[in-house]
Amino acid sequence: MGKLARYTSRFVRQNPVFDKFFGMLERVDKMGANFLRVLTYHRVLDPKDDPHAYQRVTIKPDDFERQVRFLVENYHVISMQELLRVSQNEAVLPSRAVLVTFDDGYNDFAENAWPILKKHQVPVTLFVPTAYPDHPERVFWWDKLHQAVHQTERRDDLVADCGIIQLRTQSQREQSFSKMRDYVKSRPHKEAMEWVEKVCGLIGAVQPESQILSWRALRQLAREGVTMGAHTRTHPLMDLISVEQALVEAHGSLQDLEREIGSALPIFAYPGGHFSEEVVMGLKDVGFVLAFTTVRGLNDLSKIDWLRIRRINVGPSTTLPVLRAQLLSWLVHLDKFSVYANT
Repeated sequence: MGKLARYTSRFVRQNPVFDKFFGMLERVDKMGANFLRVLTYHRVLDPKDDPHAYQRVTIKPDDFERQVRFLVENYHVISMQELLRVSQNEAVLPSRAVLVTFDDGYNDFAENAWPILKKHQVPVTLFVPTAYPDHPERVFWWDKLHQAVHQTERRDDLVADCGIIQLRTQSQREQSFSKMRDYVKSRPHKEAMEWVEKVCGLIGAVQPESQILSWRALRQLAREGVTMGAHTRTHPLMDLISVEQALVEAHGSLQDLEREIGSALPIFAYPGGHFSEEVVMGLKDVGFVLAFTTVRGLNDLSKIDWLRIRRINVGPSTTLPVLRAQLLSWLVHLDKFSVYANT
């Protein structure tokens, strides 16, 4: 999101009186027919149910339902199958189109998100890292680190490759987690995963329980109408492994879905949004048609790259007014203006 769009979101969040104002903007937002909006969620969970969960990727069920209800009443929520037809010039994108996606396959998708989506008849795509279902010993590295810093009984500082890890206060623990997260994302994947195990051992962490949906649960969700998409097998950042490894991870994930679910669409979501030009070209070569990034923004169909689709991440700070602001197509033009205004 550009500077003006970020400012607008903060302004809306702090000024609920602008609800009517944005209602007017939504009504006159006539450029929606050529823009695709894609929302990304990760977890729908009340913090009270899991106080140690990584809250930056979590939204409360009540907030999620308010957002879903708004989408149903004000936008045309499309399915991944419809988008594939649009990408192949077999269909036209409807006006004010929105696609809803979830990444990572946490248990709370089935427990909290899907019942709401199903009730409102909203199509959804769940991107699954396929090495995790039915493997309770496999836990996402960020969940390991987050639980390590928040549940350890240690209070003394630790020296690590990422710098000083401070554990005395809640604020220090959050800062230490952010420091460790950024460090992991900067290192080659194998080295980074070895470092996570090492630092969790130094902190004295207890292995968290797996919170990923089983294949049985995923098959049931697929029968009920949830679309599954490939999200690699082990969730590496695709620009921190070799291109060959990246394509094995991506295509292998698709094959896993085909084997376990029965079929799978040629769609992919880049873990953490990381990719390289070589990986993008490789995905095309192995048959993927759509691939989703974490680059924030709307997609102008007149110049869209179907293997670099932008998405709008939704987290705990994304109130309904903020979401409404981010869905407006005129924000694309404000962002363009901000580029010229700052040159």
